[in-house]
Amino acid sequence: MPKEFEPSISEREFVQAALLEGKRVDGRTPYDVRAIEIHLGPEYGAAEVTLGKTRVAARASATVVRPFPDRPNEGQFMLNLELSPMASATFETGRASEEEVLVTRVLEKAIRQSRAVDTESLCILAGEKVWSVRVDVHVLDHHGNLIDCATMAVVAALLHFRRPDVTVIGEDVTIHTLEERNPVPLALHHIPICISFAFFEDGQPANHSCPCDRLVMDPSRLEERLQDGDMTVTVNTHRELCALSKAGGSPLPPDQVMRCVQLAATKGAEITNLIRKAVQDTTSRTRPGGGGGIGLDR
Repeated sequence: MPKEFEPSISEREFVQAALLEGKRVDGRTPYDVRAIEIHLGPEYGAAEVTLGKTRVAARASATVVRPFPDRPNEGQFMLNLELSPMASATFETGRASEEEVLVTRVLEKAIRQSRAVDTESLCILAGEKVWSVRVDVHVLDHHGNLIDCATMAVVAALLHFRRPDVTVIGEDVTIHTLEERNPVPLALHHIPICISFAFFEDGQPANHSCPCDRLVMDPSRLEERLQDGDMTVTVNTHRELCALSKAGGSPLPPDQVMRCVQLAATKGAEITNLIRKAVQDTTSRTRPGGGGGIGLDR
């Protein structure tokens, strides 16, 4: 299996020196995210999101299944992530890497465990038939911060997805085609957005007045390789903290964590509006089978 590149000592020193001046090697300030582009279509539930050069595609689908015995009135929601060698030479087909496991866990916490999808609305006939919604996530290009890009792709796919309308008479269930009836959007309790941060410890003067100078939002692949710690904050437009994930690294003081939550709430609201606008614009000018997109340069 190919190994991930190891940044040189000069690269580390250069990144740290730039951060002390409030700059980053790609020209961004510490709290800037890379340019975001959202493309929807050609079918309902198909979304592709680029975050800088990181690119993730997501596709939502639904099938009719039997509900779980302990939840007869609830539908099902599943996420499936695939990291292929096409995205990075360090990924192997058929073998889950540590990064794949980490990204999957964060997505599960952010979207499924936060109950973003209203599974009760997916019930067709209690105890007999429910919708099972599945989102397949494919990483196409990996240039850092897979979690945030994948979350945006999943959310865009869910908002853009439409399931067939259903008529229930007694125990008879009729699933209508898109030509017979307009499809039905999914019911979402809230829209979770992940915002990831990277932290740098070395080179920070002890008496520096602003410890946040070593904190960056939306880390690039180089910054991920050099970081001393990271944290992903999941928020929604209600400014609710849905999840917080920190897989090791340097410890963080409480005030640093709270600052990250505040920054994530502000940036998450911007990204949510961007996704909603992309979905609204695409839906208003296309019929089933059409597509469109929108972008934001930050």
